[in-house]
Amino acid sequence: MSQFAELVDIYPVTGRELFIDRMTDAQAIAALAEGGARIVQLRQKNMGDQELFRLAVLYREETRKHGMMLIINDRPDIALACGADGVHLGLGDLPISEARKILGPEAVVGGSSHTVEQALQAEAQGASYVNIGPLFATATKPGVAGIGLEPLRQVVDQVRIPVTCMGGITEANIAPVVEAGARHVGVVGAIFGAEDMAGATARLAGAIRRV
Repeated sequence: MSQFAELVDIYPVTGRELFIDRMTDAQAIAALAEGGARIVQLRQKNMGDQELFRLAVLYREETRKHGMMLIINDRPDIALACGADGVHLGLGDLPISEARKILGPEAVVGGSSHTVEQALQAEAQGASYVNIGPLFATATKPGVAGIGLEPLRQVVDQVRIPVTCMGGITEANIAPVVEAGARHVGVVGAIFGAEDMAGATARLAGAIRRV
């Protein structure tokens, strides 16, 4: 079993706009750790390279304090420069095989998919894990309809690498997601928008760990 598969259940993906006016990044990471998260993905769109690098270094320092993995969204160069554990790539980003050349064979390289075919392609390209989604409508992808749970079931059934999922997952709907086979669940708003970030993380993680 890979380190990712062994460690990761709840998979927080940052939504800094949801918390940065009430707590620092360091405080947010500490809250995730308190809630039992073992990983965080830094996803920060529309930020200049130098500012993103400085933020990534901060996240690397803080995640190390708490024994957490750090994944950088979209940017293998930033992941390499800050010493992150890996990168998550969207469908329009650098190919998975090329990112692995940059980061090395031990790095975590995740890929995105909306369909079983895309998930199988990510696996064939050497992804460490593949994400399927968005399962439900989500504010992070306005105007995009959720794909529902059936594609998740199919991907879990057909690929051999770990499968993550995300998109509109909350405490209210995580149970059927887990019942559909999810063991690694990505969450943005239900964690970073929660008043009690540690508590929300713990409850969501608990819903997965009870299986």
